[in-house]
Amino acid sequence: MATGIKDKVVILGMGCSKFGEHWDKNAEHLMVDAFEEAVKDAGIQRNQIEAAWFGTAIEEQHVGKSGVPLDMTLRLPYIPVTRVENYCATGTEAFRGAVYAVASGAVDIALALGVEKLKDTGYGGLPQRGRGALQSMTWANISAPGSFAQLAAAYRAKHHVNKEDLKRAMAHISVKSHDNGAKNPKAHLRNRITEETVLNAPMIAEPLGLYDCCGVSDGSAAAIVTTPDIARGLGKKDLVGVKALQLAVSNGQEVQFDQWDGSYFATTRAAAARAYKEAGIGDPRKQVSMFEVHDCFSVTELVTMEDLGISAEGRAINDVLDGFYDAGGKVPCQIDGGLKCFGHPIGASGLRMLYEMYLQLTGRAGERQRSSPVFGMTHNLGGFPSQNVSSVTIVGAYGA
Repeated sequence: MATGIKDKVVILGMGCSKFGEHWDKNAEHLMVDAFEEAVKDAGIQRNQIEAAWFGTAIEEQHVGKSGVPLDMTLRLPYIPVTRVENYCATGTEAFRGAVYAVASGAVDIALALGVEKLKDTGYGGLPQRGRGALQSMTWANISAPGSFAQLAAAYRAKHHVNKEDLKRAMAHISVKSHDNGAKNPKAHLRNRITEETVLNAPMIAEPLGLYDCCGVSDGSAAAIVTTPDIARGLGKKDLVGVKALQLAVSNGQEVQFDQWDGSYFATTRAAAARAYKEAGIGDPRKQVSMFEVHDCFSVTELVTMEDLGISAEGRAINDVLDGFYDAGGKVPCQIDGGLKCFGHPIGASGLRMLYEMYLQLTGRAGERQRSSPVFGMTHNLGGFPSQNVSSVTIVGAYGA
């Protein structure tokens, strides 16, 4: 009978490049930045890595479809490399492959690395006529801002929320994330903003203004995982264990039947419920110390906190405005700045979120450091509200 992966695998080391507009670097440079930090942190040699999972989503633009670029760039010793892609959960999918390989006993030490190089493409998240995979008119009448604006409208209608209250809550989310990102040397955007700036910004898709949308960025992040015994043998203390890894994918019910009202993410609710069970968490609002969720838009963060069961349905606005999710609040969300300040190089985002959890749990987050965190959760959402992929990962102090 399946027992889950709780504490069967620990994170041996992690690395993360600076995210931003890297006109002077290609994807391979960013991969090396993340990998070299991870290997040094793990305290191993590259020839000790036995298998790798390589996450990149828009491969046509930079590295190609196979795992070969990872092996060649990092000069790994002819090990198996599996290239994975699963929309915005791509980085977490790479981590899942590496973790499952170690948990199964197939390998002792595995690598997960995600990268995306988007700035050179000119891609801005909106459909436009042009050349290349990112410039096609396949989704000519669909855009990410438009789709998530519909989520905001459905949420308002279901919970009878005043438009101005929702906009104030979304503005608070954006201001909070920028305050956090200003403290992070690896974030793309490190500028603090005001609520007035957010509310008066140009409209992208009502009610989402410019500062409600995350940006496009280049970046890479990596994790090296192993068993607790091997980590101890390498002299590691204060181990960070993987408590749960769950993935939920839309099956068509949202768009083909009438139970779904467009105000929430069914996949996030399913993945979260399984993750809490796998990790042995009964009350996430009290037990989880911090969150990194997929804040592609400020309204997505708000709705996600209800889908994860942290805020009651229709009450996330109150928690947001009360400062519950602020850096100094009860349960910080996006304490590193989130997608809002890092941008969203798709293959790297999930691992970048885990990087912050890892730093926090090992007491190395600098001026962002929380006092004695126990559990951290990351969440990715790929696709559109009506059909998507959601991933939930819980990490924490080994044995907790």
